[in-house]
Amino acid sequence: MRGAAPPGDRPVSNPNQKSFPVTWDQFHRDSRALAWRLAGIGPFEAVVAIARGGLVPAAIVARELNIRTVETVAVKSYDHQNQGGIRVLKEISQPVLDIAKNGGKVLIVDDLVDTGATARVVRDMLPGAHFATVYAKPKGRELVDTFITEVSQDTWIFFPWDLDVAYVAPISGGTD
Repeated sequence: MRGAAPPGDRPVSNPNQKSFPVTWDQFHRDSRALAWRLAGIGPFEAVVAIARGGLVPAAIVARELNIRTVETVAVKSYDHQNQGGIRVLKEISQPVLDIAKNGGKVLIVDDLVDTGATARVVRDMLPGAHFATVYAKPKGRELVDTFITEVSQDTWIFFPWDLDVAYVAPISGGTD
C-alpha cells in the first residue's frame, strides 16, 4: 500500500493498520535531507521525477543540487489504494536517455518505494541512474540507492497532497 487514498477510503481490513501522516513541512525537510545525502554523490546532469509522487521531492532536490535538466516519467501502478498492473503513461525523453547513454549521471527521484514494481520499470529505462526516494518500505528498499526514512510494509503513508485539515476524535473516544 502506497498511501494515496483519502482517509475514509483507506483499507480497513486490518484495524491495526499503521498510518504515517506527513505534513508539508516534514516532507520539505525530508526532501532537503535527501538532497544533502545526494550532494556527495553528484554532480548529476539530469533528474527524472516519477510522476506524480516524485514531482515535489525532485523539484526540491533539483533546486538544492542546482540540477537544471528536470524530466518526468509517468508510471501508473496504483488504482486508488489498490496496486494493479504497471502502465507507462509518459516515457523519458530522448535527450535525457542520451545523457545516460553517454555516461552522464542521471538521478531518479520518487516519494516512496513500496513493493518496487514502479522502481523496476523505471530502473529498466535508466539502468545506470542513481535512484533516490524520500521513504522506503522493505519490499522495495533494495531497488533504491538512497533514501531517508524506512517505514514498515504495513504502514500507510498519507502524503500532504492527500490530506486536508479535519477534526480528529481523541484517542480515548471521548467527545469533550
